[in-house]
Amino acid sequence: MALREQLAHDLKDAMRAKDKLRLSAIRLLQTAITEKEKSGSGPPSEDELVAIVQKQAKQRRDSIAQYSEAGRDDLAQREADELAIIEQYLPPQLSDEDIYQAVQEIVQRTGATSMKDMGRVMGEAMSALRGQADGKRVQTVVRALLNA
Repeated sequence: MALREQLAHDLKDAMRAKDKLRLSAIRLLQTAITEKEKSGSGPPSEDELVAIVQKQAKQRRDSIAQYSEAGRDDLAQREADELAIIEQYLPPQLSDEDIYQAVQEIVQRTGATSMKDMGRVMGEAMSALRGQADGKRVQTVVRALLNA
């Protein structure tokens, strides 16, 4: 089932179950998708939909960190609960080991040897691992390999 159809189906289920948190999270995703459509580029592809969901997940992670720093654990918990729902719509994430292997292949293929090559390696790694790994996790692996 396509992501859009899944969201519509889950929205109906959340309404029937009166699950306010799930309903809110799904509506946030649908709003972000609608905004993308209205930007003039037409209906988003599945890859673009995944990118939208990833962006929403990243925003939740950033909010959790900020709320935790400010001592607002109640708001951080709500964001964490929304994040758990949003992550259900993302493809399965690669393990650290799989990311390490993929980045190691890219480093070997590009001939990168120092931190000066980080931009090139990150660009290729993120395009290869798009939707499968968080950028911070990839960056950590790239730094470790290039500093070694």
